[in-house]
Amino acid sequence: QVQLVESGGGSVQPGGSLRLSCTASGLTFDDYAMGWFRQAPGKEREGVAYISATSGIRKYADFVKGRFTISRARAKHTLYLQMNSLKPEDTAMYYCAAGLYFQSVINGNPDYWGQGTQVTVSS
Repeated sequence: QVQLVESGGGSVQPGGSLRLSCTASGLTFDDYAMGWFRQAPGKEREGVAYISATSGIRKYADFVKGRFTISRARAKHTLYLQMNSLKPEDTAMYYCAAGLYFQSVINGNPDYWGQGTQVTVSS
């Protein structure tokens, strides 16, 4: 059974930082491209950052470029999202996703989703 478990969310003031983690089990981690998505109340889910199975390709949404960094640790089967210079508009539920095809993840159609972790940015 495949599981993606996110952690690291919380409340932070504007300008602060958080690091999200997503630990994968039940799949061959190195075979899967992965991504982070978010959904704010009343809004559609949107892609934040994506990383290929080999970590050779990383892509970011324009609204997080220069602030967020996606990475993965093979030995720990874990995906990360380092979030710096957080803004109130970054407040959302953040989800990780895994897919055998990188383009499918980018298109928002991965094979698996996590349950999400809440990020709240407020003064």
